[in-house]
Amino acid sequence: MRKEHRPYFIKKIALKWNNFYTNHFIKPQFEHLGEVPVFSEPWFVDIFGKSISIGNHVYVMATADNKVRISVWPLSEGASIDIGNYCLICPGSRISAGTKITIKDSCMLASGAYITDSDWHDIYDRNIPGKTAPVVLEENVWIGDRSTVCKGVTIGKNSIIGAGSVVVNNIPANTIAAGCPAKIVKELDPDKKHNTRKDYYSNALKLKKDIEMIDKTFLKDNTILKWMKYTFFPTIND
Repeated sequence: MRKEHRPYFIKKIALKWNNFYTNHFIKPQFEHLGEVPVFSEPWFVDIFGKSISIGNHVYVMATADNKVRISVWPLSEGASIDIGNYCLICPGSRISAGTKITIKDSCMLASGAYITDSDWHDIYDRNIPGKTAPVVLEENVWIGDRSTVCKGVTIGKNSIIGAGSVVVNNIPANTIAAGCPAKIVKELDPDKKHNTRKDYYSNALKLKKDIEMIDKTFLKDNTILKWMKYTFFPTIND
């Protein structure tokens, strides 16, 4: 699809259905779900286990071929997942806790990111869960595409993990780390201003109105007839 073909009112109906599905089917599965969550295609989000909390203005994207899975091992007493405000979770991301995973405000998980605090199987006895240790992502951490963050790791504020990396040791704040195992490849300027997702949502009401205005502008020429034509008889110009 080269462009959005839906009329504006059809897109509004789709968004309302997403919100209904989120509030009716997804929200009850959380210990806490904050204000104004956005779940894109929430029927492709799997939540399993207790003590999973998410803060305000979190954006979770899922697709049919890349579900988002957030799970706490039910046999581990006191295990939990705490996700802060303004976080972004992209398709295919998995967060699996056997002890505790903390993801603080404005963190971003790119497609296919995997966060785990457990080995899930012991090295010698494959019938027991193995070692676990808490994982912490400090504020404004960005986990790159298909990267894995392993047990016991803390990643410092503003740091970035390069695509395809495996993080097995702590990563300090204001750095870029990449590789397997991930090592520091660049240091960021700690005095330079970081524009975070928290800043993006600083005026949530204005942001909502701006997005609606953009949608109305770009979709104003779309009609039901054009949308139906594209749906059933797409051409190279669509």
